[in-house]
This record gives sequence, structure tokens and C-alpha cells, in this order.
Amino acid sequence: MPPTEHRQNKYLTNRCENSHQLTWQRERAMKGFRTLGSAQRFLAAFSRISQHFRSPRHRMTATDHRTEIAARFQIWNQATELNVAA
Repeated sequence: MPPTEHRQNKYLTNRCENSHQLTWQRERAMKGFRTLGSAQRFLAAFSRISQHFRSPRHRMTATDHRTEIAARFQIWNQATELNVAA
């Protein structure tokens, strides 16, 4: 058997898998939807409000994160409150 060079670089072996990551993210987002159109409609509306609930957690202490999320949910509940006349 001729001598061959074997590389053990974990980044070179996954080039094709890494190129498909965006496709996999789209497929994961599509789970639970019957059609592409329904997924696009939902995700278009959800993308406008999703950043409201995503705080920069890696820059906060746990206590600060809890108070920030509680405040954001309070704002959300006030914004989406339905005034039902009894």
C-alpha cells in the first residue's frame, strides 16, 4: 500500500455539512407547517416580535435577566390585552 497522508483536522472533513447549515435551519423552522406559504406567513409576523423576548443573556446576571424578562412580558401583556366588555 502506498504511503498516504492522513489528516485529522475536524474542520476540513465537515465542509459539505457546513455548507448545508442554512438549509437545515430553514427545514427546522418549517417543522410543523403543512406548506411553505403558511410557514412564511407565520415567520414573517413572528420575526417582528421575536426580538422583544430575546435579551442579551450572555451579558447579564441571572437576577438582571429575570427582571428584564418579567418587564418585557409585562409590556407584552399590556400591548396584547383584550378589553372585553361584560
